[in-house]
Amino acid sequence: MTCQPTNVPPAREIDIPAMREKYRHERDKRLRREGQKQYVQPVDDFKSVYEGDPHMPVQPREALTREVDVAVLGAGISGILAAVELKKAGVTGVCNIDHAGDFGGVWYWNRYPGIQCDNDAYCYLPLLEEMGYMPSKKFADGAEIYAYCQSIGRRFELYDNAIFHTLVEGLRWDESILRWRIITDCGDDIRARYVIMANGLLNIPKLPGIPGIHTFKGKMFHTARWEYDYSGGSSSNPVLDKLADKRVGIIGTGATALQAIPYLGRYAKQLYVLQRTPSTVDQRINPPTDPEWVKTLKPGWQAERHANFQRGAIEGFLPGDIDHVCDFWTEVNRNLAAELAAQGWPELSMEEFMARREEMDYRVMERMRQRVASMVKDQQTAEALKPYYRFSCKRPLSNDDYYDTFNLPNVTLIDVSATKGVEAMTEKGFIAHGIEHEVDCMVFASGFEVSSDLDRRWGFEVFEGRDGVSIYDHWADGYKTLHGMMTHGFPNLFFIGYYQGGLNASTTEQYHRQTIHCAYIISEALGRGVAAVEPSREAQDAYVSHFRDVAIDLTDFQRECTPSYYNNESETITGSDGRQKFRNFLGETYGLGWTAFEKLLQDWRDKGALDGLVLCPSPATRAPFRQQNRRPS
Repeated sequence: MTCQPTNVPPAREIDIPAMREKYRHERDKRLRREGQKQYVQPVDDFKSVYEGDPHMPVQPREALTREVDVAVLGAGISGILAAVELKKAGVTGVCNIDHAGDFGGVWYWNRYPGIQCDNDAYCYLPLLEEMGYMPSKKFADGAEIYAYCQSIGRRFELYDNAIFHTLVEGLRWDESILRWRIITDCGDDIRARYVIMANGLLNIPKLPGIPGIHTFKGKMFHTARWEYDYSGGSSSNPVLDKLADKRVGIIGTGATALQAIPYLGRYAKQLYVLQRTPSTVDQRINPPTDPEWVKTLKPGWQAERHANFQRGAIEGFLPGDIDHVCDFWTEVNRNLAAELAAQGWPELSMEEFMARREEMDYRVMERMRQRVASMVKDQQTAEALKPYYRFSCKRPLSNDDYYDTFNLPNVTLIDVSATKGVEAMTEKGFIAHGIEHEVDCMVFASGFEVSSDLDRRWGFEVFEGRDGVSIYDHWADGYKTLHGMMTHGFPNLFFIGYYQGGLNASTTEQYHRQTIHCAYIISEALGRGVAAVEPSREAQDAYVSHFRDVAIDLTDFQRECTPSYYNNESETITGSDGRQKFRNFLGETYGLGWTAFEKLLQDWRDKGALDGLVLCPSPATRAPFRQQNRRPS
């Protein structure tokens, strides 16, 4: 079925200059001087966020002494893909290390009621064709994704060397043995030739720094460690029947909260939803996978879908394109493409095109607000739930039960935007607008350390490269990399994530392409008997200079956005050019686009010269890398 544009109000019905001022007013209400410091790391009563495992008992073990070719820090999707691509490249001495008890990463820890992926599963789940797997529906449930991660681990024999229930606390490069020494909470002596940082974005939970949070005598937990023993039910059967006599508060209305709130509202005696900024919540059209559609797919279909999603969510559709993803992520570009097609695709300058896209952005957001008004009965509540910001300022979401929940008599929305958050917590509950509300349980849907400082985001107290240089000092003035994945002075170290690379609409596809690049370099180094490899300072500087030259400065756009992890809670940093900028969770992205970035990497690999890398051969006194650790390519 052809994907149709949505029914948005015409531009003439929206006073865009007035709405722009409304957006700014709503942003200003929420600005906080503390920036990211308004959130704190879990301590004291919340040590369970780091210690223990509600899903699998942690078994005491002796400290390990182990030497590995490649240590992959993380066993979520990026860590899984890194290990898979290394094995496919012929590197078998691979070890995943993770704090969790199994593969899965965020899908291992997060099992709160209603958990689903909010991206198209046919794009989000990697290796579908290779695994011969098809998601059960467009937006897969968390349990299905977790099981799929496990299946990849079994298929590629990743369990054989994996080390679980082990928290990495630091890294040190040991020049005397040309290895990374990995510091863990188990006192292990793990020495790795190569290390891949695949610890993801959603690995360190954070809490709002509410005064008096530790004086509360009721139950508190973070959604990343949902306590079904208290709420009743289970992740597979979220009947929260133990909340029938409980008054519950939940802080947050982002991606996690809006999935859990309908369940809390259904079962709790009283639910208070504490909201700073409303999300855009569209209809979730989530049909089961059509077997007849699956029969029409040809080899290479997932790569084509990734490219289609990239155009729909970020770059914009081209003449003749069909929106195959067809959901809330692609609505703005889909609608704009339909209008341009009806006009015969007129030639537009970049300024004219962006003006047309901005206009469509306002029209789509107005449709979202009208949706709220049509579903929420109480007008004051409906107004508080309306999103007043540009579409790309916060993560767009969808849910079919969220707005209806606020029509229930036991559910109360408390908008805390004017006070910039909850004022305080007491022994019995919380204070908002000067009024104490007594609750039995407080749930924190406050997210993760996504755009905070690297030491908070990674959780490493020690991270030292050659000559004891700290990565935090090395990158104090901004990222310095080659291809966004390696940095001078830190040999045999690779980064997966948003540093200085291309931006793909599907996070997992970006991670996958990065792991292919890292695996190529490691395989080549092992095959050539290289002991250490890193970018030369000259190659790194040249890449950073090129990256700056083609960069698109989003500072002005981010300045207009409401505070969120997308723009580091509106906290600015000093850029390499001396300007004040907003550091968002995307870090810095390649200004020429994803396709150009991928071509840059592919051309570099095709050349086969490892240009820009300094190769240190194995000293004669040390044994060369064993070829039996490599499978034929």
